[in-house]
Amino acid sequence: MLKHNVFPHFCVEVKDPEPTEPPGPAAADSASRQHRYASGQYFFEYLVVVSLKKTKDGSSYEPQITYQFPKRDGMARFQKEEEEKTLKAITLFCFPEGINWAPLTEYHSETFSFVLTEIDGSRRNGYCRRLLPGGKGARPPEAYCIISSVACFGLFSKIFDEVEKRRQISMAMIYPFMQKLREAPFPAPGNTVEIKSFIPESGTEIISLTRPLDSWLEHVNFNTLFGCLTDNEVLLVFAAAVLERRIVFIADELGTLSQVIHAVAALLYPFLWQHTMISIVPEILIDVVMAPTPYLLGVQKRLLDLVTDQSDDKKDTFIASVGDESSILPPKLQAEILEALSNRQKTSTVEEMNRVVSEAFLHFFVKTVGHYGSYVKYSRGGGQGVFEKRSFYKAIDSKTTRHFVKKFIQTQTFDLFIQEVEQQQPGPQQGEDWEQINIHQKRPRARSFCVTDLDVQPLTT
Repeated sequence: MLKHNVFPHFCVEVKDPEPTEPPGPAAADSASRQHRYASGQYFFEYLVVVSLKKTKDGSSYEPQITYQFPKRDGMARFQKEEEEKTLKAITLFCFPEGINWAPLTEYHSETFSFVLTEIDGSRRNGYCRRLLPGGKGARPPEAYCIISSVACFGLFSKIFDEVEKRRQISMAMIYPFMQKLREAPFPAPGNTVEIKSFIPESGTEIISLTRPLDSWLEHVNFNTLFGCLTDNEVLLVFAAAVLERRIVFIADELGTLSQVIHAVAALLYPFLWQHTMISIVPEILIDVVMAPTPYLLGVQKRLLDLVTDQSDDKKDTFIASVGDESSILPPKLQAEILEALSNRQKTSTVEEMNRVVSEAFLHFFVKTVGHYGSYVKYSRGGGQGVFEKRSFYKAIDSKTTRHFVKKFIQTQTFDLFIQEVEQQQPGPQQGEDWEQINIHQKRPRARSFCVTDLDVQPLTT
């Protein structure tokens, strides 16, 4: 049994018949089509259906892939082995509860996401909708999962609405829609692509799929985060994330876990969370909470006793924490963030809400480290720049801000950001427009923080 004293710095509870395979596409993607996906033009890599099948002894269920589009024939052996590993991972994330299932007559469909991290640090996104398949009597749910290099939760939720509508008619109706989607160009930020799709008795429908203009926010809905935590609690979580602590969120709902974790990572913009991020930890991988490096993890509430020995009926949001989270950020800047966040009450759309929240935290970084560009020095002969760290933080007048910055510049998040800057050629003053900063994702190390059932409760050691 795992012991909580080796766990996160911060733990938060946030409250909240078989498909027949339609005719498939050509056996193998052509080289040109593979290049098209690799260049980011495809909406998705593939769609799979994961069903719960009884084990041989009939005592439990295990998730198995029962449908895949498109098929991946003609692959080299090493490619096939890698794909088998990916498909196995998908089954775990679609049903992180493992084998403990019972047939159901009612099941509220849910949509959530996860991230697959490759050996080279690159990431692919998994979007999943679980629902009860057609039929009569008690039966286990099934999951539809789309794997894509694109991070755009809202857009894929709409795609799942179309998939689910077609599934209610016939499994065979899904294939032509997904084929049309796969052939469509992925739109630029703010643009729309239209997919024509025929449905019996309804005729040809046109589905419009629009990318948000603020592309760095297209995987985020801050409403979920602020629906689980107060503004002040979000500040505590943000403070722990900025210092790269180990953070665990605990909730019942899979959708809540995935949306909250992606929202917390988005608060760091224009920086990137560089460490382990698993929005829903499968039970079989629960030992990951023992890692000594930073992480953002989502754990289902039923596994709470494996993360901490705290009582399940504890009513505080933060199950455990270091205790210094309220003093990490400069008090004046905390007040400014809270004032800016109050403006979200005036917003009427998710996009407006996301922009108000993102700008509140972006302004925090501008006021603390936005002057970094003046302290990257280049020699007359050109070459790589050098960041003058000591001069950078000593230039800050406010004692509390300087104290925070001295801690923040020691994180891998800031270090990798500055490495990118140092490698750029000298140009306009850095930091004037943070939206234009080009940050590349890398895999770094980490510290500690934990969260629960999206009533939200952080945990720190």
